[in-house]
Amino acid sequence: MVEEIKQGHVKVEREHGIATIEFFHPQGNSLPGQLLRALAKHIHSEGLNKENKVIVLRSGGEKIFCSGASFDELAAIGSQEQGNHFFSGFAEVINAMRKTPQFIIARIQGKCIGGGVGLAAAADYAIATDGADIKLSELAVGIGPFVVGPAVQRKIGLAAFSEMTIDAGTWRHADWARRKGLFSEIHSSTELMDDAIIRLANTLSHSSPEAMYEIKKMLWQGTEHWDQLLTERAAISGRLILGDHSRQFIASFKAKQKP
Repeated sequence: MVEEIKQGHVKVEREHGIATIEFFHPQGNSLPGQLLRALAKHIHSEGLNKENKVIVLRSGGEKIFCSGASFDELAAIGSQEQGNHFFSGFAEVINAMRKTPQFIIARIQGKCIGGGVGLAAAADYAIATDGADIKLSELAVGIGPFVVGPAVQRKIGLAAFSEMTIDAGTWRHADWARRKGLFSEIHSSTELMDDAIIRLANTLSHSSPEAMYEIKKMLWQGTEHWDQLLTERAAISGRLILGDHSRQFIASFKAKQKP
């Protein structure tokens, strides 16, 4: 099943108890609002499907797992209400991921920026290649990693999250992400990464759904307030994205992208 998005898609495949959800956008797998909401919808619906024992989240392409918020959409935000609505899309995806009864394995084949780091953090188990460097670039844009922050901090701790947030222009290597707990495994090639994902997904597809659900509840204990928290965080980003710094940065970024 493929849901076509403007210049992208969300695709779902099911086989032997494994649901694979793929998102794609030609601009570095960036996330416009329509794609965010389609992704949240499909994660939620696959979570409700009792035939699914495990979910694999992946993106299309080779070099970039996800480059975060769509700059075209950021540039089009003209009011705080529009800003709140856009950033709430990230909240919907993260909350859908934490609420699914199945474990979510993330396939991280390339770089993660901003919201992409949030997706990796919201997965229950992330398997990456050694080219999957990460960066929280939000401060450079004039905002901050407010919505994805709780998921990232939960995985890597406050000190490492602070490091990434404050030094927003620096890439961290995939091995740094593994040592801090964001990635569970890293592999030297896409083939080895996919072998590891297939092995784990097959193992989980034959495990007890009830036991996995209880384990997932235990692992996510203390996040029950995130529906409200992430909505409040989206409002902060929705306000800051209208500031002069953000407007100037986005205009400069888009000017550099023109041929």
